[in-house]
Amino acid sequence: MIKKLLKNKAVKGVIIAVLCLCLLGGVAVVGINAYMISYVNDYILTEEDLKNENFDCIMVLGAGLWDGEPSPMLQERLDFGLKAYETGCTDKMLMSGDHGREEYDEVNKMKDVAIENGVLADKIFMDHAGFSTYESMYRARDIFQVEKMVIVTQKYHLYRAVYDARKLGIDAYGFAAERLEYPITNDIREALARTKDFVYCIVQPEPTYLGEEIPISASGSLTDDKDRV
Repeated sequence: MIKKLLKNKAVKGVIIAVLCLCLLGGVAVVGINAYMISYVNDYILTEEDLKNENFDCIMVLGAGLWDGEPSPMLQERLDFGLKAYETGCTDKMLMSGDHGREEYDEVNKMKDVAIENGVLADKIFMDHAGFSTYESMYRARDIFQVEKMVIVTQKYHLYRAVYDARKLGIDAYGFAAERLEYPITNDIREALARTKDFVYCIVQPEPTYLGEEIPISASGSLTDDKDRV
């Protein structure tokens, strides 16, 4: 049956066309990833670099909760976000993550951790609708009016985060959370995600939610959705 199909010129043409499209798609993914990494490399800072910079805020991106506590990946981001905070490059933190359901709340837990480590509550802003990297950057610009910030996440993710922010008009830099090792599957997924965000940054669709402006120059308590002692 297969041999008969391969002898059919029309079927051969379809197979060749599909293979060509797959090849072009692969080349596009590789090219976009190489471009994005090259574009962002100069914007990734060290701890020493941060001491000589001033930012509107440090953005820490959500990465999941395990039984209500930060996942190892999220804890790593929070630890390095606090390390960036200790350099004195800003006194504001913006926690951006998923709080799309009442029973699942990344950002309040992230704020709790920062408070426990000495950051003043009214200096910590929560983006309750940071459902994706692209949406977090869009909302940082339009809701929180951020003009210059340092983003904290794992290095493989940092390229996309900084790229998205800069293409949306934010003077963004990155500080890599580098302590744990992650499987190669993370890099594969990220390669596809970079390609998706490359297109998003051209089209610039609105995020799931926008809302009223809460300038980063105001008080972080404006983002609270529960009473804090």
